Amino acid sequence: MHTSSSHWEDSVGPSEDDSQSSFPLGLYSEAVEVLWQVRSQRRQKDPELPETVTRLTTPEGSIVYLVGTAHFSDSSKKDVATTIQAVQPDVVVVELCQYRVSMLKMDEKTLLKEAKDINLEKVQQAIKQNGMMSGLMQILLLKVSAHITEQLGMAPGGEFREAFKEAGKVPFCKFHLGDRPIPVTFKRAIAALSLWQKARLAWGLCFLSDPISKEDVEKCKQKDLLEQTMSEMIGEFPALHRTIVAERDIYLTHTLRQAARCVEAPPHAEKVPAVVVGVVGMGHVSGIERNWEKELNISEIMSVAPPSRLGIVMRTMLKVAMWGLLGYACYRASKGMGRVILSLPTVRSLLPDIRTPSC
Repeated sequence: MHTSSSHWEDSVGPSEDDSQSSFPLGLYSEAVEVLWQVRSQRRQKDPELPETVTRLTTPEGSIVYLVGTAHFSDSSKKDVATTIQAVQPDVVVVELCQYRVSMLKMDEKTLLKEAKDINLEKVQQAIKQNGMMSGLMQILLLKVSAHITEQLGMAPGGEFREAFKEAGKVPFCKFHLGDRPIPVTFKRAIAALSLWQKARLAWGLCFLSDPISKEDVEKCKQKDLLEQTMSEMIGEFPALHRTIVAERDIYLTHTLRQAARCVEAPPHAEKVPAVVVGVVGMGHVSGIERNWEKELNISEIMSVAPPSRLGIVMRTMLKVAMWGLLGYACYRASKGMGRVILSLPTVRSLLPDIRTPSC
């Protein structure tokens, strides 16, 4: 399937054109037809799927199987694998953007180490990529992820890696990144919060220490409990919910609908309805359902307002404060180092020999 949409065409893995270049045209056409038939035979017409799967359809007859997941859940990985194996999709869409695609190919051990290790380099990279305030907020959210990782001993994104692996086993299956770029989300989220809300949110994230169990994670797959949690979030931070959840519901709906366009079936390239598997956090499922048949304005949720004068002043003050603290720390360290050096016997023995040069 081909599209010119600039919002959703991020994909991972080899393309059909790459495969075709390795074979003579006639042999390639025969192989395509055989593989297409094999996949059609494997595809279950009325599959028994996990209760976390929601079925959506398009006017053209395409089907989207939306798998709602918890992001630190072994059972979610099984739900994803079961769904892809059963429906043999044309496209798999995951709740990731190009800025987070690296987690698809990293092994669990490396990811665990990366998730727990929040160092100065990561802070600098986040600020460079997203700006001062958005970058610092991203680091705080990474801290939350690291806290959960440490509690559960499980790296984030397991369901997306499972989707990537299973999609690779399905003939002609394309793998697409369906989420809005994370810098846009963070910048819009920060811009939507008042100074007081930013301070409250940062404080809460800094001092997050509640224990989290695997049972707690599995509860995130229960729609009623999740909706209750969402309601509490809306009451406390409505602007944050709008930018981080509701707007991304719209974006994910758009990418899923684009992925569900009809595909070309061999040997005569006739248009047939597509089968799509979407892998998203359970918190997005109800929003995608609500938006499924609505007219969507994607450009509206992709814009980032220029910083206000107050924002520029606050950022400047924050930068000055940070550089001031860094300078003071270096000053204190240098004084301490100077005292240590002067206390060394070898250095002290040389001091009497040092004379002020005569004029």
